[in-house]
This record gives sequence, C-alpha cells and structure tokens, in this order.
Amino acid sequence: MTDSPTDKFVGCLLGTAVGDSMGLPLEGMSRRRGRKMARGRFRHSLVFGHGMISDDTDHICMTAQSLLASPRDSAGFARSLGWRLRGWLLTAPAGIGFGTLRSLIKLWIGFSPEKSGVFSAGNGPAMRAPILGLWSYQNESDRDQFVQACTRLTHSDPKAFEGAKVIADFVYHHSKDPEHDLSTFFEMLQASLEGQELKSHLRAVEQALKDDLSPEALADQFGLQKGITGYINHTVPIVLFCLLKFREDFKNGLKEIVALGGDADTTGAIYGGAAGAVYGVDVIPQEWRDGIFEWPRSVGWMTKLGETVARASEGKDEQPLALFWPGYFLRSPFSIVVIFTHVFRRMLPPY
Repeated sequence: MTDSPTDKFVGCLLGTAVGDSMGLPLEGMSRRRGRKMARGRFRHSLVFGHGMISDDTDHICMTAQSLLASPRDSAGFARSLGWRLRGWLLTAPAGIGFGTLRSLIKLWIGFSPEKSGVFSAGNGPAMRAPILGLWSYQNESDRDQFVQACTRLTHSDPKAFEGAKVIADFVYHHSKDPEHDLSTFFEMLQASLEGQELKSHLRAVEQALKDDLSPEALADQFGLQKGITGYINHTVPIVLFCLLKFREDFKNGLKEIVALGGDADTTGAIYGGAAGAVYGVDVIPQEWRDGIFEWPRSVGWMTKLGETVARASEGKDEQPLALFWPGYFLRSPFSIVVIFTHVFRRMLPPY
C-alpha cells in the first residue's frame, strides 16, 4: 500500500493494461472453459507468452490525456475526450462495443458530447471510471460531474452513469482509506443511487462478503453461470466484490474475475485499474507488467502518462503526452493477425 499519487496513477493505468491483457485471451469464453484455460500458472498467453491491450486500456489512457487537457472543466474534458475518441475510431480498433461505436459515429456527424451517447448500459463508462475516482482524490466536488460527462459521451442510460459512479466512488474512498468501513461504504452507495436493480445487487455483494462467498457463488446468484455479460449492472457488482474480497491480493483477485468468463478483458481491466489506483503499482506482479507487448501505447509510455497525471492532480501545469498516432495504423493489421490466430487456438483443447 502506498500514499504516493504517482504510484496510484501509474498503478491505475498499468493495472488496467494488465487486467485487460490477461483477460483478453479468455474473452467470450464460458466460465467452465475459462477456469480450465486459467488453470496452473496464470500468465500472459496471447502472443508467445506476452499480452496485448484492447479498447479498455485505450479508453482509460484517452481519459487520462483529456484530464491533462482540461483538468478543472468537465465540459472541456468531455470535448477533449470526444475528439480523441473520434481519432481512435479511425484506427479501426478491434473489440469496440456496439453502443460505443454508434456514439462515436454520432460524434463524427456533429452531435455534441452532451448528446452523442446512445441509450445503452454497456461497460464503457465503468472502464474509464477508475482514473476519475483517483483524480477526484484531490477534487472531490468534481467527481460526479466528470463521471457524468465521461459517461454521456457514449452511454445515455442512467444505469451506465450509476455503474461508473460506483467504481469511481470505490476508488475515491479507498484511495484515502483502504480499510474504509464496509457498512459505511455500502450505506453511502445505497443513498447515492436510484436504480433498484443495482442497489439490490450491491446488497447481495455486501452479504456475500459477510458470508465469505466465492466470486463464482455470487455470479451464480446473478444467473451468470455462462460468464459475466457486457451489462454494467452485472459487471460492476462482480468487480466490486472481487476488489473488496481480495484487497491487495491483486494476483488472485484478477485470476478469479477473468476466470468467470464472458467479458473477461473488461472485467479484468476495471478490476486492475481500480485495484492499482487504490493500492499502487507495486501490487501488480512485475512479470505481468513486463509481459505486455504493445506500441505505441507501451508500458513505458503509460508509466510516463501516469506520472504526468499525478503531477497535474497536485496542481502542476502539465500537457497531454505526445503519442505516435500513425503507429496505430501499423498496429491494427498486426492485432488482427494475432486475434485470428488466437481464435484458431481456442478451437483446440481444453474444452
């Protein structure tokens, strides 16, 4: 555990990248097969013992860049993020959610960031939320404004905002006090939410923690035997449960959540980003950080971005980092080859 803002912001970005890359090979698998694939030594397996990131990590990096571009104005932050998302779409990213795709098309044809979101309760806002909760470690009053602005860019369903808010609130409160009283925390969440389904699921999470249930048992209660869906009211409670159950045990927490199958890269990314934000980069195994094979958003670049955002969060004047955007047009064909190779691999045992 660390109190260093730099360790927390770097932990948030690299935790997202590690969770994303460790979960990506299990994306779309059933829980039964996911557990078989994760059996034994849990490690990177996408590209000859290395991992690659997907849209989840891209989104949190763009969110961080937009905080640097507009650190105090949520509307300016949303405009900056909107332009970054427009550019990102041109690189033909693999794995983009249908709701996010529709919203980015709306941005391109002229809708404002306040009206570009589509009525969807997908996971996109939650995967961008950890760094917003950490950013508000210094700016509590702005937290909901930034989460709302970030959410409505792509998703207008109120459930999407409330799911993202739960993740941001977890990071905010536990960054200040990792041993934050659970009863007080859940009472605060219940009082701040309106959606009855999410509130019911959070009550189940609280009870499951008291009963020391496994993530698998809680997923069974939600009817998720085949894997965690892309629905935010399924994802957020399961992620929150694993964050609170495993605390600083990043390795086992990540293994458990991605082995549940389904939207494994996103559940892994949200878990990793939130855990890294609360406990710092050192809870993330070094071999997992070193195992990410990426460019132009390399581990070194993401580390530098985290350091820069940390300084900005303390009031220093910082600018967004330069990124070699043409590199994404070179990366895309390579990633397509990797994905098709991996799809072929998944036709082989274990079943």
